[in-house]
Amino acid sequence: MAKNNLEVLNALDVAKTQWYHFTAIVIAGMGFFTDAYDLFCISLVTKLLGRIYYHKPGDLKPGSLPPNVSAAVNGVALCGTLAGQLFFGWLGDKMGRKRVYGMTLMLMVICSIASGLSFGHEPKSVIATLCFFRFWLGFGIGGDYPLSATIMSEYANKKTRGAFIAAVFAMQGFGILAGGIFAIIISAAFKAAFPSPIYKIDPVGSTVPQADYVWRIVLMFGALPAALTYYSRMKMPETARYTALVAKNAKQAAADMSKVLQVELEAEEEKVRSIEAEGKDFGLFTKQFLRRHGLHLLGTTSTWLLLDIAFYSQNLFQKDIFSAIGWIPAANTMNALEEVYRIARAQTLIALCSTVPGYWFTVALIDKMGRFSIQLIGFFFMTVFMFALAIPYHHWTLSDHNIGFVVMYSLTFFFANFGPNATTFVVPAEIFPARLRSTCHGISAAAGKAGAIVGAFGFLYAAQSQDKAKVDKGYPTGIGVKNSLIVLGVVNFLGMLFTLLVPESKGKSLEEMSGENEQEEGRSPSEESKQVLAGHDTGSVLV
Repeated sequence: MAKNNLEVLNALDVAKTQWYHFTAIVIAGMGFFTDAYDLFCISLVTKLLGRIYYHKPGDLKPGSLPPNVSAAVNGVALCGTLAGQLFFGWLGDKMGRKRVYGMTLMLMVICSIASGLSFGHEPKSVIATLCFFRFWLGFGIGGDYPLSATIMSEYANKKTRGAFIAAVFAMQGFGILAGGIFAIIISAAFKAAFPSPIYKIDPVGSTVPQADYVWRIVLMFGALPAALTYYSRMKMPETARYTALVAKNAKQAAADMSKVLQVELEAEEEKVRSIEAEGKDFGLFTKQFLRRHGLHLLGTTSTWLLLDIAFYSQNLFQKDIFSAIGWIPAANTMNALEEVYRIARAQTLIALCSTVPGYWFTVALIDKMGRFSIQLIGFFFMTVFMFALAIPYHHWTLSDHNIGFVVMYSLTFFFANFGPNATTFVVPAEIFPARLRSTCHGISAAAGKAGAIVGAFGFLYAAQSQDKAKVDKGYPTGIGVKNSLIVLGVVNFLGMLFTLLVPESKGKSLEEMSGENEQEEGRSPSEESKQVLAGHDTGSVLV
């Protein structure tokens, strides 16, 4: 245990799993449920937006969003998320986790509702309004990443901390699932109420005027779960680690945690002053931080960046899979509402079969196997399956081998979620000092969103065929799907290498990992050796 640690922090570290742990998981997790719903539900309605606002009379295929509009609609929330992660991560360390937590939630509620509104009915005004509010929606979502992770890590005990933080992140899976289920219900209800012919028979009549309500309702529904948790978030006390170690108010920290843990805790104001007197309040841009945590920050940012390049680019061949196994027929053989229904059903099945189970495997095993092992294994199998898809790519395109392609694809998703997609979220909330924890998590998450933007859009262009005749409408030629998959295999392999920079935090207190309450001088060589030999942790000698 870290020397000189406060009683209130020790009490949190050794506390048995109690009701307040589950309450914190639900309150923080519902934020992530909303985040995932809001970020991923747009993919369910983009085809519908194309049919409604970009239909060209006489065209053999239904209207679709032009490449630049599609990139804006799908990507603007990711850009907002990146900015929000940096800003609210920094603000969470300056103002406190709780105060900022309410701001992000209200922003998400307001912008979810506003996303379904339009200033005007022309395509330009509708898309401009949608993009404006989805940027600020993403900005609010971005704040939820560092704050939810930090709050959960600072409330949890050290024995099950990984599972608790991973459980918050795993609510993403249920958010994606809920988005698909809600879109199925709404599209099925409208389809039954307003029947219409397929596009081939009646191009105009295949998109009923009421379809314009469908995408708005789907987007606006994201405000509901966030609004339901607002009161609970405001009632949560500030974390003891922020109050004691950053705000230096030991009395308030002890009072707050006495209520939460239902035990009497001593304020220990003298000990807080002695910790402060040690002069360890170094900032982010200092030599001390670089020496202690520089490699750790490089490890968390690089692995999250590389993971999200691969994770978000997997959407590239979703449409190929769905079409190949008959889940989504040709667009001109369906009406607008049928297409929404089919896309939502396909994404729901993928979420149910691979996304959700992967998250909860991580929750079950992270405190047994450790973060490092799960991340390394995840990147390894993602590399293997990506190369297995890429090298014999022509083999998988033949109709006899479609099932094998789907299995490979699902396993890649499974090992992303039972692997680096969860651990890259968990680790930055555990290894940095309390006064920089939210900031460093925000920086790591923002690196991930930069990777997501590269994965979702860079590879959208890269994966276009080298044959000009086979390129999607509006796109230039690219390097092809096979070469794109090979590049992604290399990206996953690099993720495996950069994982070696990430320390193992299983079973250790946050103060042990950050070195906040340790004596800088006077550590014997044997103590240093023990730390180095304690595990694979390549970065721990810097702590």
